[in-house]
Amino acid sequence: MEHLPYTQIEKGTFLIATPDIDSGFFFRGVILVCEHNANGSFGLLINKSLDLELPEEILNVSQLMNPRIGIRAGGPVQTNQMMLLHSSEELQNQTLKICDGVYLGGDLQFLQDTLSDDQGPNIHLCFGYAGWAAGQLEREFLDGHWYLHPSSAKYIFHTQPEKLWQDLLRNMGGKYATLSMIPEDLSLN
Repeated sequence: MEHLPYTQIEKGTFLIATPDIDSGFFFRGVILVCEHNANGSFGLLINKSLDLELPEEILNVSQLMNPRIGIRAGGPVQTNQMMLLHSSEELQNQTLKICDGVYLGGDLQFLQDTLSDDQGPNIHLCFGYAGWAAGQLEREFLDGHWYLHPSSAKYIFHTQPEKLWQDLLRNMGGKYATLSMIPEDLSLN
């Protein structure tokens, strides 16, 4: 049975940058679509780690107990804004379910409690986001800038960010698996 490519953009879809995006913020990027409707779309770039020092009132390293914390460059829009992407079902009134086991949202108290709990949920602190006006993302997809793949908590929280682009393409098989082996720097080929 032939594996057909995933072709529907919806909340919970991964956008995987094609090799046509050969530089910039989205180079080999994987974006988790968090909302997609007639008014536009927004998502979080989840495979670009950030090395930041955060203020103690947000992240007190001396109280950090949860080993499942990641910091990500969520996108090029409003990079000073932090969003919480996590696996906790506790705050259903404050969160948006993206897919099974993945939620967006939460307040500072939830963040502090999560950071100091050694059995706490997986959490990514995402700075910024990616956004598209109505119809813009569909046009980019039709122009061949993105591949689509259903998202899952496994890929979001349990795959090394620097391996995610390759792993998703390899999982898609066929020509996509071949693309996953292209070196980042083509001069090394």
